[in-house]
Amino acid sequence: MSRRLVFRLIVLLAAAMLVGCSPALETDQARLCRMTLPALMPEAARIAIVAQRPDADGRGLSVAFTARTPGEEPRDHLAACRFREPGRPNESRDLVSVTLDGRSVSEARLYVLIRYWLATPEGRAADPAPLGDVSALPLVPHPLAYGLQMALDGLPLAAIYGLLAAAYSLIYGLIGRINFAFGEMAAAGGYAAAIAALAMVGWPPAPLLTVAFALAAAVAAAWGFAAARAVFIPLRHARGQQVLVATVGLALFLRELLRLAQGDRSWMSPELNQPFALARGGDFVTVATPMAFLSSAVALAAGLGLVIVFRYSRIGREWRAYADDPLAAELMGVSPAAITARAFALSGALAGLAGATMTAAFGAVGYGLSATLTLKALAAAIVGGIGSLPGAFLGGLIVGAAETGWSALFPIDYRDIAVYALLTIFIALRPSGLLGQREAVTHNLFPRRS
Repeated sequence: MSRRLVFRLIVLLAAAMLVGCSPALETDQARLCRMTLPALMPEAARIAIVAQRPDADGRGLSVAFTARTPGEEPRDHLAACRFREPGRPNESRDLVSVTLDGRSVSEARLYVLIRYWLATPEGRAADPAPLGDVSALPLVPHPLAYGLQMALDGLPLAAIYGLLAAAYSLIYGLIGRINFAFGEMAAAGGYAAAIAALAMVGWPPAPLLTVAFALAAAVAAAWGFAAARAVFIPLRHARGQQVLVATVGLALFLRELLRLAQGDRSWMSPELNQPFALARGGDFVTVATPMAFLSSAVALAAGLGLVIVFRYSRIGREWRAYADDPLAAELMGVSPAAITARAFALSGALAGLAGATMTAAFGAVGYGLSATLTLKALAAAIVGGIGSLPGAFLGGLIVGAAETGWSALFPIDYRDIAVYALLTIFIALRPSGLLGQREAVTHNLFPRRS
């Protein structure tokens, strides 16, 4: 490797570290600030966003832009907006001051701006989106650009469903039982991520998301461990539908506990959702956000981590032995209670990561969404092949694609019907799923090494 290449890599790494240390741009603050620009400029002016920079305390930002009126050269301008509190503004009245080119907007004009412009559909439609000059983007056919947009929008959903489906498969592959409380565990992880984000308002995205995801995984893992000790281990010799009824009761208990302890939902500002353009098909511009790729990276990292754990660690060997033959594994020294508790803790951590991903990508997850998450993740697990980790992530990808594709082509109100119809088709025609085994109820997640 040449010295010049090494030097370039060092420079890129230093730049990435500097970017990671800069304050995060709150996208709803930026949207409100951009919406004020058309009202402050001449009516015929064409506005182009050049740059956006957040303030150090998280209570505002500066927007550099150009405004061009017909017959004149474009002029550079700088607007600065300040908000009542750091983080996501709850309403347009949280905007407390606007400065244009160093001159503050008067209180009377600011009141009119907030009351009669920002709160109107016209004001929201006039937002000059910060995509910059899109003329240099690759030109692709319009259907391809639209399809690429739908695929990018479906990445967070696929990651969420894949993580939850993996949690289902982890438990079903071990004890042959379904845990209907994973949606509630994901909601608990989402609450934990939101609380961590609220406690770290103003921090850079990298440490904030790291702490939020870690806390979400830890909280949900604790819930999973407690569920194993309180419900599944005492009932491991039960027959019939006793375990199924118990897990439904556990889900109801956790849902009501979350409702009473933490309310409807906990909001956090969606992180890393500043869009950037990728391609265009005519007037349609395909955009993506860093969070879409980060959510996929979290799911892939979790899948790779599970592969390593189950192939090379002691818990993986014990898990595979107990899944193959519980009696023989117990005779060889594997504790059924210990391996069940560890598996539930690990599956709870996966559910917590799913809840944190949903909260970071969409802003909130509440107990009211837990039942929907449970059913859709179960659909993903069955489509991919319940009991198979690779099948779980494949099923999450398919269910996320089905939901996004339906939303793109048909009324969005019925997108859940598309997922449940897909589940019905697989149960009727291929109950073992795509990668599941027909002849075994419990089996290894990975083939045995010779």
